[in-house]
Amino acid sequence: MALARAATTHGLADWIEEMSSFVKSIHRKHMLTIGLEGFYGPNSPKKDTVNPEFWAADLGADFIRNSAPSTVDFASVHIYPDHCLEGKLMFVAKWMRSHIEDGDPVLKKPVMFTEFGLSDLNKGFDPLQRDRIYKTVFDVIYESAKKKGAGGGSFAWQFFVEGMEDYNDDFGIVPWKRASTYEIIIQHTCRLAKAHGTIASQKENLKHLCNQR
Repeated sequence: MALARAATTHGLADWIEEMSSFVKSIHRKHMLTIGLEGFYGPNSPKKDTVNPEFWAADLGADFIRNSAPSTVDFASVHIYPDHCLEGKLMFVAKWMRSHIEDGDPVLKKPVMFTEFGLSDLNKGFDPLQRDRIYKTVFDVIYESAKKKGAGGGSFAWQFFVEGMEDYNDDFGIVPWKRASTYEIIIQHTCRLAKAHGTIASQKENLKHLCNQR
């Protein structure tokens, strides 16, 4: 969803409430989220310094207000550090922790980081930079998981298998083609399974995967 500058956050917030209620009226058990970047708006003045730049508060979105309706099941946030603050891993960690903190006492619902990644078109790109972004995101998620906090998980943008190259953009990877990246992903999977437990259908696969490490 593209965002243009907006005078207030009321229009988008009202639309989210209306549409999420409508979907739930059709299918009560349909899980819903908003899918915006997670920018804080004027209704959250104490969070101004968390936004990547001043313009983020003027787009008509407000993370807390947009995620608050009971018809929104979990809050969602995006992380693209090359589009915000070049090379700033500290920003990534601060951005994540701020939203997770909102999930516990304020929203009382999980916060999912539903898109994160690093473009390989960046000037001077090195795959190790992507590894560092992945590790930072995973470490903050695990930090929350150990405390049974609101950090509900993360989805990298984006993973492929061989043969899907035509669908790739400058963020996509085939994870097992780069050993260091794949190891970071597997380690995170295994430690989350240890922290949260596993469901029966995953147990054997995870046992095989994690016992190798």
